[in-house]
Amino acid sequence: MSHDHDHHHHDNELDPMAARVRALETILTEKGLVDPDAINAIVDTYETKVGPRNGARVVAKAWVDAEFNAWLRRDATAAIASLSYTGRQGEHMQAVFNTPETHNLVVCTLCSCYPWSVLGLPPVWYKSPPYRSRAVIDPRGVLAEFDLVLPDTTNIRVWDSTAELRYLVIPLRPQGTDGWSEEQLATLVTRDSMIGTGLARVPEVA
Repeated sequence: MSHDHDHHHHDNELDPMAARVRALETILTEKGLVDPDAINAIVDTYETKVGPRNGARVVAKAWVDAEFNAWLRRDATAAIASLSYTGRQGEHMQAVFNTPETHNLVVCTLCSCYPWSVLGLPPVWYKSPPYRSRAVIDPRGVLAEFDLVLPDTTNIRVWDSTAELRYLVIPLRPQGTDGWSEEQLATLVTRDSMIGTGLARVPEVA
């Protein structure tokens, strides 16, 4: 891992916490206390093995596989585990499905309980006190701050995660995706859409 002048310059574009982590990583690496390859391996694990890509595959399969969809509704923990996505803070799962009439939003009001096995590391805003309190009191206003403005007729249901139970939002499948493979569909599923602060991406028109 290179830590040249230009690399440090870009640290100014990071949020304060990310910049502090980067600085600490640099110091520990330069002192020989941390192996950059080990850090890269950990990052790769959370980006490719434990992270939003896992959840995206769950959602895509639910969109195309009726049996899996029904299983996910009935026993999300087992259905997700069948895809080998289990482990840290994701042992007990419940899938909540968006519909044209209802939009689901996940929060953890007490701390920051989060399904790491399918969504990876929680975003900073998910752990922030303003989100944790306002998501329950004013969910429509919070969603608007994420540039998600829903019709007044849409019911917003807020789910409060706990240490015992984590939630995964299954967003609506975008129109214009008939015939798409699971792999193609997974590219449309974002982390925020699985928390409820966003929607699945709309496919680009060729």
